[in-house]
Amino acid sequence: MWKSGEIDGVILKSTPIFTDSRGWLAEFFRHDDIPKEFHPVMGYLSMTEPGITRGPHEHREQADLFCFLGPSDFEVWLWDNRVQSKSYQTRQIITLGISNPALLIVPPGVVHAYRNVGPSQGLVYNFANQLYKGSGRKDEVDEIRHEANPESPYHLKY
Repeated sequence: MWKSGEIDGVILKSTPIFTDSRGWLAEFFRHDDIPKEFHPVMGYLSMTEPGITRGPHEHREQADLFCFLGPSDFEVWLWDNRVQSKSYQTRQIITLGISNPALLIVPPGVVHAYRNVGPSQGLVYNFANQLYKGSGRKDEVDEIRHEANPESPYHLKY
């Protein structure tokens, strides 16, 4: 069902890490470097243990602006579930993290999951363009969760 390739609207940018004797610095994002519709309104940091998968899920309206910098690597799986998209039914798999630090913007309607494939705990930063549960956390969560559905076409193959 899925063809391999790049997914239309997904933005992937290498994130240089600048090091010196004090440590390192990585720039997450700049408003002048990403399209306005993806400008973040909130951010969070998550830690994922080695071998653990988060997702797959998708958002109806929210875009995720992920930063994968390390200290581990993640295999990121994307599936284009947008019927109107040029890349509908395309699956894209990318390894990001310590070996390939990058910013990844996942637009609404693109199903996504990631698995920590490295040997250590991994950190993922997310700067979403929508507030979780809306203003004051009063709205429904903008997520369609696929991981618990055995009939789901979204599977990470290991």
